[in-house]
Amino acid sequence: MNHGFLRVGVANPEIRVAEPEYNANAVIAAALEAEKEGVEVLAFPELCLTGYTCGDLFFQKTLIKAAERALAKVAESTKNADMLICVGLPVSHENKLYNVCAVLNKGNILGLVPKTHYPEYGEFNELRYFTRAEKMHVVPLCGQVCTMAQAVFVANDEIPVGVEICEDLWASCPPSSDCAALVTVNISASSETVGKAEKRRALVLSQSLRTCSAYVYADAGRGESTTDLVFSGHGIITEKGKILAENKPFENKLLTFADIDTDFLAHEREKNNTVVPHDANRFSASFTLCERSGKIAREVSRLPFVPQENGNERAELILTMQAEGLRKRMEASGAKKLVLGVSGGLDSALALLVCLRALKIAKMPAKNVLAISMPGFGTTDETAQNALALAKESKTEHRCINICESVKLHLSDIGHDLSARDVAYENAQARMRTMVLMDIANAENGLAIGTGDLSEAALGWCTYNGDHMSMYGVNASVPKTLVKYLVRHEAERIGGGTKKALIGILNTEISPELLPAENGKISQKTEDIIGSFELNDFFLFYSVRCGCAPKKTLLYASAAFGGEPKEYAEPLARFYKRFFGSQFKRSCSPDGAKIGFSLSPRGDWRMPSDASVKLWLSECDAEK
Repeated sequence: MNHGFLRVGVANPEIRVAEPEYNANAVIAAALEAEKEGVEVLAFPELCLTGYTCGDLFFQKTLIKAAERALAKVAESTKNADMLICVGLPVSHENKLYNVCAVLNKGNILGLVPKTHYPEYGEFNELRYFTRAEKMHVVPLCGQVCTMAQAVFVANDEIPVGVEICEDLWASCPPSSDCAALVTVNISASSETVGKAEKRRALVLSQSLRTCSAYVYADAGRGESTTDLVFSGHGIITEKGKILAENKPFENKLLTFADIDTDFLAHEREKNNTVVPHDANRFSASFTLCERSGKIAREVSRLPFVPQENGNERAELILTMQAEGLRKRMEASGAKKLVLGVSGGLDSALALLVCLRALKIAKMPAKNVLAISMPGFGTTDETAQNALALAKESKTEHRCINICESVKLHLSDIGHDLSARDVAYENAQARMRTMVLMDIANAENGLAIGTGDLSEAALGWCTYNGDHMSMYGVNASVPKTLVKYLVRHEAERIGGGTKKALIGILNTEISPELLPAENGKISQKTEDIIGSFELNDFFLFYSVRCGCAPKKTLLYASAAFGGEPKEYAEPLARFYKRFFGSQFKRSCSPDGAKIGFSLSPRGDWRMPSDASVKLWLSECDAEK
């Protein structure tokens, strides 16, 4: 175990039908190879010690005894391996034959899990050979006394591993549906026919998603008889509806493995009260896995909030969700116009694009968007031109209201020295802009649209009762990395002058522009102050969305960005400080549609504003 990561694998050895000793050697070789890779739970195919396609040879005592000797050899040869091994074979008990998965650990047979559902259709007639085990049996096997029953095998007193066999997954109520296991292993011999791989993959994904679990699927492959069937060796490792690794049909990899995040699965189950273990009758056996370290064996994206596949389709869905939420708010409030500040930055660009979509759905003209530019002390010509170009190309009503004199008068009224470039100097501009937008919205029977994004809310990078407040926040659950992605998507989709304006915005340094420019250039660069949005969004996803402890988040960061985990301890600590310190702003945030993950106090995230960050910082400090 490595900080809650459990390395699971599926093996696809080439076997020989009715030759158990050969098959045992193939299983042992694959198991020892898996041990080198640090695999801790390893699944072999159904009946792989004999072959699934033995037919009436299963009635031959010679074959059954040879299978038992093969199992004993596997157990003895892997007794020093720190792993749980699931291997299939036929077992005879009290003149009945059972199709079972033998679960081995360090030379011991922890249990025999029998198949629950036997297919009796088409090419399958398993009840010709095998009997359903409808009660618990005590079976002498390989010189050991074994329990044959539905079971869970608990690693280190905290991670239950369940087993089911092939058809069990295809049944209307698979054994794993009782949610007793956090990780389910399926040893299978599912023959390949056209289109079946897609169905098999969908079943595995669905079962892992519904039960908030990991599902490890090992299918029979080369060596099985091709008299009437062919087997592809399909192996799939999933985690809550996501494929982590796959041995695709006929790819013929000996070993496929990945690290399951058991802490994440436990976190998801804690939040979901419909996922409840309810089978108290399962036999239980415990085993121990040693602590290990090193890199994690799973693909980790640097941009976890950004679509990794079907990008255009996903972008369109997100933009439509934002627009539909806004359209409904307009309908409910009776608003006829949408008022927003257009600064020449990313967030306001996305908000404007969403407003245009909402008006199009509502069959209203683009001129019903009032795009307000409000240059202040730090506004540069570059951003001002970006804002003007986007508003013009979008055919909105554009107004420019310079707030400098109003802010100067306000600062004078409160006795603030204009030369003091402090928080009051900066926030007075943000609050003045919000007041302008709110008042115009009131005058025009409109809604003041918030442009702030999820990343800024997480980090508190907004002015309380300034840009923090609006009548509806269209970007409320869109993190900055996704904002960039969506703006680029729209640039490519729309093209022309709009694309040129959006590319200009994408290429501009991110800044609130609240401090005077230096030589006409932006002087206040957001990422110089709060750190990379890419890294902060990564921390937001794993630390908050996935509930990872700091150590786990650092491991993920190392896998995604390279280097050692300790290199990310300081920026993670900064993230925690800002996140905890900014809850008071999130506690009174405006409405906004949830896109994927939200920090709304009415939705995904409830937290006291005065919670201590000490525990999280101490764990970060320990990793430096």
